Parts: sequence; C-alpha cells; structure tokens
Amino acid sequence: MTGITRLTDIQLILLATAARRDNGSLLPPPETLGEGPARIRKAVEALIRRGLAAEAELAPGADAWRTEGDRALGVVITEAGRAAIAMDTADDGSDSPAVTSAQVNGAAPAAEVVAPPAPPEVPAPEVPLPAKPAPARTKTSDVLELLRRESGATLDELTAVTGWLPHTTRAALTGLRKKGHAIVRGKRDEVSCYTLDAEVAA
Repeated sequence: MTGITRLTDIQLILLATAARRDNGSLLPPPETLGEGPARIRKAVEALIRRGLAAEAELAPGADAWRTEGDRALGVVITEAGRAAIAMDTADDGSDSPAVTSAQVNGAAPAAEVVAPPAPPEVPAPEVPLPAKPAPARTKTSDVLELLRRESGATLDELTAVTGWLPHTTRAALTGLRKKGHAIVRGKRDEVSCYTLDAEVAA
C-alpha cells in the first residue's frame, strides 16, 4: 500500500475481528491470537494513534479498554480501520496472513480429518455342512436285519438281540407283516425259524 504503513499481523487480526462484531469492538481479542497482553495493548494503542480504532463508551458488562470514573471505555474499529483492512487484504504483495473465521470468532481451526484406510476384505471361512446323521438303530431294524439272513432267525435269537419277551417278539413280527413285510415261518434243525421272503420284498 503506497503511503500507508502496513498493518502488522496482530493489528490486522484485531481489526478483522472487530469488523465482524456487531459492536465493532476490538476486545476481547480472539483466543487463537496467541499473543501476550502487553503486545496486544501495544497493537491497540498503535491503531488508536493511526485513527484506525477509537475509544468509545460501552454498555455495562462489555470488555473495557479503560475506565474513567463510572464510564467504561472500549476500543472500536473506525471507518478508516475498515478501509485499511480492505486495502491491506487487496494488496497482492501483502505479507499479512489470511484471517480465517476461526481466528476472528476465537475458535480453533478445525483439524483436517483423514479417514483411515479401509481394512482388506477377508473372505468368510467356509463352514462345512453337517453330515447327515445315520439312521437311528432300533430294535425293529435289528429284527429285520436278522430276518434278511439266509438262515433267518429263531425266536430265541430274536429275543436275545432285542431283549423282548417271546410274546412281545411274536407281536412285533405280526406288526411287521401288517406293514407289508413278507415274513415266512420255516424250520431250522426242527426249530421254528423266521425269514423275509426276498421275492415278495422285491
């Protein structure tokens, strides 16, 4: 800017903060400014001397620059200060840093969020299908197995395998006949023997 002393970084941030506030106050400075009270006070005094800021009476409870009796005096930006901001930021050769809304509002700038890399896809392990359970072995199946033998089975052999009483075994044979099994009664060594008729069963 020709003929105008360039604003320092602190002065630029203070003026930009005030320009965005409804009451135009330079105080309080944004927390992100990161400067000590002495340097901030020196910057404000320089702005007042240059006419870019001015003392003004503030409402009770506002941040005061100084007091005169019961009067609380603050520091507000002037029209010259607003013009100085525009000229300073429009200068292509300006070394002043860009003032972000986070600095003006006193909020810390948001950190860039980088999404973590997606984990590699791991194929689900193949779960083998459970094997079909073998048919439950019953006493009736034991009886049929004995009857399928070429020599068949005697009543004593059937009761020995099943643990049934003789009359229970005979009743079981009758039940098998009713279910369609062709049970033939014969003789083996003069002892009654029962077999399945293969031709009828086929």
